[in-house]
Amino acid sequence: MSQAILEKSKAPAMGIFERYLTLWVALCIVAGIVLGHAMPAPFQLLGAATVAQVNLPIAILVWLMIVPMLLKIDPAALHEVRSHWRGIAATVGVNWLVKPFSMALLGALFIGHVFRPFLPAGQIDSYIAGLILLAAAPCTAMVFVWSNLVEGEPHFTLSQVALNDAIMLFAFAPIVALLLGLSSISVPWNTLALSVLLYIVVPVAVAQLWRRAILAHSGQPALARILGRLGPVSLAALLLTLVLLFGLQGEQIVRQPAVILLLAVPIIIQVYFNAGFAYWLNRRLGVAWCVAGPSALIGASNFFELAVATAIALFGFQSGAALATVVGVLVEVPVMLSVVGIVRRSRAWYERG
Repeated sequence: MSQAILEKSKAPAMGIFERYLTLWVALCIVAGIVLGHAMPAPFQLLGAATVAQVNLPIAILVWLMIVPMLLKIDPAALHEVRSHWRGIAATVGVNWLVKPFSMALLGALFIGHVFRPFLPAGQIDSYIAGLILLAAAPCTAMVFVWSNLVEGEPHFTLSQVALNDAIMLFAFAPIVALLLGLSSISVPWNTLALSVLLYIVVPVAVAQLWRRAILAHSGQPALARILGRLGPVSLAALLLTLVLLFGLQGEQIVRQPAVILLLAVPIIIQVYFNAGFAYWLNRRLGVAWCVAGPSALIGASNFFELAVATAIALFGFQSGAALATVVGVLVEVPVMLSVVGIVRRSRAWYERG
């Protein structure tokens, strides 16, 4: 085991802000719903600021979240990712061989059977299609946040995200077409390309240029001080993202809460199942905890921008598929934060294996 992994094995400290993050998340969700219902106009204005279905205000908030985390990445250490090949194999397997198909089964079970009497009959198939679209593309930018909260190995996280983006170019359309029973699928390539550019390429470049400038002028101690100061900025951006996401859907949540709650059930089960399976698989393979944590989180999270854009392109803005992908957006942050908590609290159990 390398020295870097041993250093990561030390128990990460959590500040007061991080320790009570669940409380802040709950308050932001409530604030977003209330504000979105009481003052829809400002949120509609922010929601309309999109390019190729990518919301620019959310993109800015994501930048504020992930750039400080990308500052930690040392390009010279990226070659060490080869030692994490088992974690990469486990994550790729869960992302592409398990997650889309497990969601198809959960959607058919809950939406197609258990909850069918409580949902609009004409939208059942569309709801299931939206759930499949949501699970067929692994998350990109937000996984840097989840990985940072579990003190994950940042070089592994970056490499895994880049690999998933490459696989997505070839695997997303065939998997979706197969599960939806379509002969072909029109992928919104502009959304995919812009998301990768905004959420991966540009922030990585900015962070690395900034890192070089800091190290060249002030050295490693200055970089450590800046990272410490930027920690609250990242968490504040995360909470503002929650307010914005729930504010954008505030009216819809109030108008049809039962449908949204029912659609959330298979999404939540899918997240916990795939995260747990990836985490267990990494443990069985003897992967270090600092790699298994982000592996589980990457294995469970979704690329909701691509899912929403594809649902709108295939089924229309007012379709059940579009609504299902939006529910995925709303569920993503609070549920993934709970997975972060589980990963952190289960560290002793994991390392006993």
